[in-house]
Amino acid sequence: MGAPFDISYVFTFLPKLLTTLGTTLLIVGFSLLAGIVVGFLVALPRLYKVPVLKTFAGIYISFFRGTPILIQLFLFYYGLPEILKLVHVDVTRTPVLFFVILTYGLHTGAFMSEMIRASVTAVDRGQVEAAYAAGMTSFQAFSRIVLPQALGIAVPVFSNLVIALLKDTSLAFTLGVMEMTGKAQTLGSISQHFIETYIALALIYLVISFTLEKLLLAAERRLLRHEVPGNPARKTFSLQKHASYRRMIAQMGSGKGGGG
Repeated sequence: MGAPFDISYVFTFLPKLLTTLGTTLLIVGFSLLAGIVVGFLVALPRLYKVPVLKTFAGIYISFFRGTPILIQLFLFYYGLPEILKLVHVDVTRTPVLFFVILTYGLHTGAFMSEMIRASVTAVDRGQVEAAYAAGMTSFQAFSRIVLPQALGIAVPVFSNLVIALLKDTSLAFTLGVMEMTGKAQTLGSISQHFIETYIALALIYLVISFTLEKLLLAAERRLLRHEVPGNPARKTFSLQKHASYRRMIAQMGSGKGGGG
């Protein structure tokens, strides 16, 4: 049994938990960067239907979307060094934070690849053909026609992935990383005020998630600023965009599968 509930401990724990916020955001930032790069590289073979690479991309996506992130953390932290020993590579002294970011980056990359693929294929192919007819090159058609619309379609899904990644970092403490959840565990064990500790932790996650949601919503509006309110074309685009969301959700599966 813990100590009796005392609301004052919530305010006492808030600044102490915030001292580890930098570690949490570091994991999120680098994992997100790695996930975008990996996701783009994995999406290309599936977009252009490259035979062998498409199969490997599908296996990669199925693994990281179909297994819990906690198991992936253990596999990479405990299993990868053992595999590398077979080729005489010693990574036993590598910081644990490297394995955490690597795992989250690869995990996020699987979802990013599906987001990229779905958002690009959601753009009307007729617009690309019209761009070719107007004399544009493939790069010009992609950068001027496909990319702006794909970004507008992808931002809401991207927002969900970022917030899910933020919450998933709470499992990094299982490998000994002292991020916010690890700090909360320590504070709760020392003070025996577990409820107050987790209330403070929940408040921090809630504020960060709300802030990220608003920032990404502003980014979405900026990307779609060329759409004139009340314009019939905007209504048509809105209907196409909602249909694209449904296709993306169907392609990506129900929710962020595999998240611990």
